[in-house]
Amino acid sequence: MDKMEIKSAVLGMAATNCYFAVNKETKETIIVDPADAGDRLIQYVIREGLQPVGILLTHGHVDHILAVDALRDRFHIKAYAHEAEKAVLTSTRYNLSTMFGKAYTMNADVYLKDGQEIELAGFRIKVIHTPGHTPGGCCYYIASEKILFSGDTLFNYSIGRTDFPGGSMSQLVRGIKEKLFVLPDDTDVLPGHNTPTRIAREKEYNPFCGGSK
Repeated sequence: MDKMEIKSAVLGMAATNCYFAVNKETKETIIVDPADAGDRLIQYVIREGLQPVGILLTHGHVDHILAVDALRDRFHIKAYAHEAEKAVLTSTRYNLSTMFGKAYTMNADVYLKDGQEIELAGFRIKVIHTPGHTPGGCCYYIASEKILFSGDTLFNYSIGRTDFPGGSMSQLVRGIKEKLFVLPDDTDVLPGHNTPTRIAREKEYNPFCGGSK
């Protein structure tokens, strides 16, 4: 435990959280949701002496993916996403890029399944499929570090929007209750926007999932 250091940057049109999950011993780094400003992220990685080994995408909306190609090309790393998110990543309508005036599509290098575990940067990472914000939205859980990257599924006292194409409020709330709220209470939740939270806090106070703020 405590082998990982989290660095972050707030980027792009929707103030998206891009995370760098760094193995403190090796500097191997997982990049989560590279939202925008590829050149800036590349310079940051070089300046900090980080060693990127992969990109984790919580979902395919444009405000989470714009820097993927720049990072893949520069560091020769793969991007991972849930298998149900391919249609979002590859459609300017579903990934909302036309809405924001930045038509953009991409494909993940590796598509993952619900419950699948992968190893990157010396960490075992579990994929938790939580549709509702998008059909293939997912969270990444690292039990050894008590960390959950929740994307736009779960926020501090809130949840992701469900009014975009493929969204479902019932699916999102059910996934949070059945798959996230069963994680240890002291799990740190690192969301796609705004400030971090914890599972215990959201179970008790999140008004969208039965709590009372």
